[in-house]
Amino acid sequence: MRFSRLALALGFSLAASAANAALDTSPLPPKKPGWSFDGPLDMYDRASLQRGFQVYKEVCSTCHSLNRVAFAALSSDNGGYGFFTGPQAKAIAAGYKVPADPNDKGETTDEKGQPLMRPGITADHFPPPFPNEQAARASNAGALPPDLSVIVKARAGGPDYVYSILTGFHQKPPAGFTVLPNKYYNPYFNGWNISMPPPLAPNQVTFSDGTKATVDQMAHDVVTFLSWAAEPTMEDRKRIGFGVMLFLLAFAGILYLSYRRIWADIH
Repeated sequence: MRFSRLALALGFSLAASAANAALDTSPLPPKKPGWSFDGPLDMYDRASLQRGFQVYKEVCSTCHSLNRVAFAALSSDNGGYGFFTGPQAKAIAAGYKVPADPNDKGETTDEKGQPLMRPGITADHFPPPFPNEQAARASNAGALPPDLSVIVKARAGGPDYVYSILTGFHQKPPAGFTVLPNKYYNPYFNGWNISMPPPLAPNQVTFSDGTKATVDQMAHDVVTFLSWAAEPTMEDRKRIGFGVMLFLLAFAGILYLSYRRIWADIH
């Protein structure tokens, strides 16, 4: 009986895939909501970064890791690139549990066989939500949630694409298109069948600054945070680039005036 159900499900999936292949399931062009950091001199919105971190922590971190980001990066103290104070970053780190070093007996697990854990410190990186890939796939119907550390840089379309994916659920599929088992319809994803369930719902978080937690607002804020995670030094890059451009313009002006003076004496 179980084999028959599996065979039926497989047959349905194959038939649906064949039918979908006849359609043009290219992703829609990403939305362009506008970003505080878009322009050559624009910077990250600090309030949006803090709200976006809250969305990541309360919603996204249950499935997605942030392996490349250390808690210390969240701090703005001592010339840091973060958007929290040093004590705030320390408190955030302490709220996570990370694997502990072997105890004085050389043990790495407790009497129940569970890994020894300790509160995080700012030198630690964000711990992953699953112990390994197998556990991650088992909890997500076989799909592997990607790490979000550089997701904005790793996807064509950057922040616009990630924002479009997050806000592209809850639409009615077009006629003739079949949503496969354990998949969800999202026209901004290539093939339109995506393994990630809709991650955001209205009022899913409560922002301390009173901002209304709509799906669009939460998506915009968390993408701002993920853009910072992918390039926390962006503001320095822009400042240095602007300074270099000013220097080159001034240098070009000096060269031009020197040229005029030299040739004026010759003629």
